[in-house]
Amino acid sequence: MTDRPPVRQLRLVVTADDYDEALRFYRDVLGLPERAAFSSPDGRVSILEAGLATLEIADPGHAEYVDEVEVGQRVAGHIRVAFEVDDAPTVTATLADAGATVIAEPRRTPWNSLNSRLTAPGHLQLTLFTELGSEPAGPSPGE
Repeated sequence: MTDRPPVRQLRLVVTADDYDEALRFYRDVLGLPERAAFSSPDGRVSILEAGLATLEIADPGHAEYVDEVEVGQRVAGHIRVAFEVDDAPTVTATLADAGATVIAEPRRTPWNSLNSRLTAPGHLQLTLFTELGSEPAGPSPGE
């Protein structure tokens, strides 16, 4: 036995109909560094680094609760990708300007983060969140 975990990397693979648009959005706008790129006779792939990766498993009841908190209703599908960012309102606006659709503007959650929800290239639903630290959780912005 070693102290090393058996899994060393989580890689979420997204098949995007418009590869160039998805690459521009995630690499150039969101700022995920490109670690590698490869091509095959019929296509291309880029591997973008997204910082620390975790796999969050939620049952349907909790997924519904998070949707209710972040959006006000159940909207996410089977997979939702969450990115921790330094400034959720600014990054939300930047991604919207780059073609994402804002489903819900940033709002304070009961777990004291500022979360927004978007639909982005590759048919991914994104949560952008900024941890607010030890500030007391108050009403959501706009309430």
